Amino acid sequence: MRLSPRAATLLAVAALPLALTACSSGSSADTGGASAEPAKAKDLNAGLPTGTQLKKALAPASAFPSGLTLEADGSADSGGTFVPPSTRKAAKPDCTRLETTSWIQVTGYKGGVSFAQNDYANKSEEVAQEVDAFQGTTATDVMKAVQSVARACATYTDTDAHAKVKLTGASTAGLGDEAYTMTLTSGYWQNGTTLIAARSGNSVVTVLSTAGADNGAASAKKVTTQVLDSLKNLKSA
Repeated sequence: MRLSPRAATLLAVAALPLALTACSSGSSADTGGASAEPAKAKDLNAGLPTGTQLKKALAPASAFPSGLTLEADGSADSGGTFVPPSTRKAAKPDCTRLETTSWIQVTGYKGGVSFAQNDYANKSEEVAQEVDAFQGTTATDVMKAVQSVARACATYTDTDAHAKVKLTGASTAGLGDEAYTMTLTSGYWQNGTTLIAARSGNSVVTVLSTAGADNGAASAKKVTTQVLDSLKNLKSA
């Protein structure tokens, strides 16, 4: 534990009589008093999974719709070390990022202190998954930020077709500790997009899906459920 300035001052004052006594006695002997070692700072990453562990929690190929293959350049993780935590950027969300992988960043949070992600796709459909671990209560704050984004991006214009996009969002029961689902639709798109954010303890799972005639809803839920189950197994291991 670090001493506060006031506590440090009190210790200094208490030491003065001893110093004066030593000087008046004319003795040059060392008092031999050993100062207490400061307590080690609390490890805020203690108990959090590493990127290597989170990679194992990602849904396997069997959880994805047939016809989709792993995108080699879309796979990444933070490995066995933790990255410094990032503070949230409070700027207005870039709603168009909801249509991309790593869409968690639209919340203003760059990501967790550890993460793993990949995505499966073909020429017309895509399903992407990511899981991030956060320190303290940040994961809960991220979920609140997701809902704020949903309100801010209720309608926006995409960058490709310059089309109007409508977003609907709602809390989703039965997925992790809490979950929120967003659906993006546009009259100019062949199919919509489903986004699910689900929290399990200090980890947040984010999934994007455009696969299926239901705007990707079923495939997004299937992948999210798979990752949440894997995270539960990590905790019990």
